[in-house]
Parts: sequence; structure tokens; C-alpha cells
Amino acid sequence: MAYLFTSESVSEGHPDKISDQISDAILDHFLAYDPKAKVAIETLVTTGQIILSGEVNSKTWVNVHKIARDIIRKIGYTKNEYRFHADSCGVLSSIQEQSMDLFHGIQSDQKENQGSGDQGIVFGYAINETENYMPLSLEMSHHLLRELSYIRNEGVQMPYLRPDSKSQVTLEYSDKNIPIHIHAIVISTQHDEFDTKEKMHQRIVRDIRNILIPRVQNILSKDIKKLFTDKTKYYINPTGQFVTGGPHGDTGITGRKIIVDTYGGRGSHGGGAFSGKDPSKVDRSGAYAARYIAKNLVAAGIADELLIQISYAVGVADPIGIFVNTYGTSKIELLDEEIVVKIKKIFDFRPYAITKKLKLRHPIYEETAVYGHMGKCPRKVRKYFYDIKGNQKEQEVELFTWEKLDYLPVIQEVFNI
Repeated sequence: MAYLFTSESVSEGHPDKISDQISDAILDHFLAYDPKAKVAIETLVTTGQIILSGEVNSKTWVNVHKIARDIIRKIGYTKNEYRFHADSCGVLSSIQEQSMDLFHGIQSDQKENQGSGDQGIVFGYAINETENYMPLSLEMSHHLLRELSYIRNEGVQMPYLRPDSKSQVTLEYSDKNIPIHIHAIVISTQHDEFDTKEKMHQRIVRDIRNILIPRVQNILSKDIKKLFTDKTKYYINPTGQFVTGGPHGDTGITGRKIIVDTYGGRGSHGGGAFSGKDPSKVDRSGAYAARYIAKNLVAAGIADELLIQISYAVGVADPIGIFVNTYGTSKIELLDEEIVVKIKKIFDFRPYAITKKLKLRHPIYEETAVYGHMGKCPRKVRKYFYDIKGNQKEQEVELFTWEKLDYLPVIQEVFNI
């Protein structure tokens, strides 16, 4: 039976995403100077105020006030009318030392057997309906807002745009689980004041339809572009006006967009947020490993769609449970529980092994904090950091290592495919 499925995304200027970016930028600076740092940073943003809290155990310290302001400036909150300005907002830090009970509880004489930094249930998911094995509804939602952000930063075609925005894409699927039509697109974008509400809404609707949508279509494959039809419904700034936004319009907190960060509601989610946490927290490292495994299994031809759950106990290295669901799309003559037995022979699920394999002790996290942690292209970049004394350093890092497809030959050999 045909059905509809919806995913959403939010821009870098959304209050919750501001918080995620600040938390991850602070984490990166700690890891740049102390790769062994234990970090868990939470950020709250509201009208004219940034509040930093959490726990850190590190041999170094960084200028958290400057990092937070730099992120706000980079996003584009640089006008007083936004009621949240990079140079004038208050920054309050209440970061404290991490609990020694927890710190000692996860240590091991053998680093390979270091325990999980906390208990956690994590999921990885992959589906072959897109080139990067991500759900199409989420990918489309991200594409819309990334392109809208490019337009805003260019400042030419839609000069009234402000940083805060949200998108939503509803796809119609056939009874064979194949996307056949874009049923609806929702775009809500913050904007400057206009002379009249009617002129404002008319222009934004016209610009989204005539500028944004064609630009997005130009970056899509022919097969996906065909999903846009005359029947596609558009809901653009449905309330009619969106002037008050960002932290002045809504308080933002780290970790409140976990579905945007992962699979847009497809598959499952263990409930743990990512941003601000170093890789000893399996909420993050375990979820990246699960995505890595799921993507490689689907790409290797094990199934068209696959979900994996991994569960950990605090202080214990090996997972206490692994579960796989191929949703009836398996291409091999094995039950899902038999697939689990084989993947245990391929992948090392211990936190230390995950961290080493995926290079998670490097300062790679700010780039994950907006438009999804999954589905992006692995690449090397050079980044710049500074400590509390103003010392600067440059470091090359590899981003999104969990998106690599480097286990295909091993999987195909073990599964005899």
C-alpha cells in the first residue's frame, strides 16, 4: 500500500543548532591540544545570552568565550535587530571538572579494554535509495536549507534572509517502498521586516519557488529531480511572517535535534545526543560505528535496508547486545540473527577500537553539528585552534570517517557474495 513519509531539517541559525555548534567547537579545541581530554559540554542560547555548562577533564584549557562568539559570528548573528549579536551577547561559563567516580570506573590497565564512558543504546541505519545510503526525505530537507544558507550568505538574490530556518519534505512511496513523488515541501525562513505583510509573503513565496527550488534541482540526480511534479505542494512560511527568530525567538539547547542529526525518523534512535561529547561517550562513538557498519553492509549487497542496534554498559568494553533488522530486504540466505554472528567476526565493537579506527580523538566535530552527522562525504581539511593563552595551531584532520566504504571486500568474503 502506498504511504507518505516526512523528515525535517534545521539551519545553522536555528537556536538548537547554534548550541550544538558551540558545544562541538569547544570540544574540538580541547581535543586539538589534548587528544585524551574527557569533555561533555552543554550550551543554552537565549535573547542576548549564551550559557555554557558541563564537565571537562583535560590537561589544557581553551578560551570558551571566544569560541562561542566566533561561532555566532560565523553563523551570521551580527546585527543588533536580531537581538542576539556575536559581539554583545553575554557568555556565562559554568563548566566544571568531570566526576572522578566515572573517570576511574571506565579506565583499564589495557587500553584496548577501556570501558564504555556510559551506558547507551545506539542505532545505525542505511538504505540504498540515495547515493550516500541515507533516507531521501532527510537528504532533500538538508539540501533545501544548505542551498538557502548559500543564498543568504551571497546576499544578492534574497537579501532579506536571516539565519534561522526549517524545512520539511514529505515523500510518497509506492507499495514496493520506492519513492515516486514529492508530496509536499515546507520551508519556514526568518527574514527582515517588509513594508507590508502581504508584499513580504508574496515575495518570499515567489523567491523560494523561482530561486531556491531550481537551485536545489540543479544539484540533484535526474531520477530524484523527476520526483518534483505539478502536484507537489509548497508551504512557505505558513504563518505568514517570521521576523522574530533565532535565540531571541526560541531558546536553544544542545542535543535537541537528534532526529535531524541522524536519519530523519527512519530506522530507530537510542535517545542519546551527540554534540559536545568526546568519543568515550558511546552515545556518539557507538552511533558513528553503527552507521559505519550499516552503510558498509548495505553497500556490500547484504540488504537494501538495514538497521543495527548496539547496547553498552558503563565501564564494560564489549557490547552487551547486538541486533540487526533488514526489514525483509536481505539479499542473502541468512536470518538477521545469523547476520549478527558474521558481523561480529568482521567488526570490533569495543570503544577503544572504534575510536582508533574512525580517528575520533581528532578535532573533527564542529562540521558534524549542522545538516546531519551521517551521510556526508569523508574528506581531509586543515583547521585552526587556539588555547586560553592565545597560542594557535593548525592541524589537518579527516572528517566523517564513519562514511567510508572500506570494508566491502571483507564483508563480501565473509558472507561469500
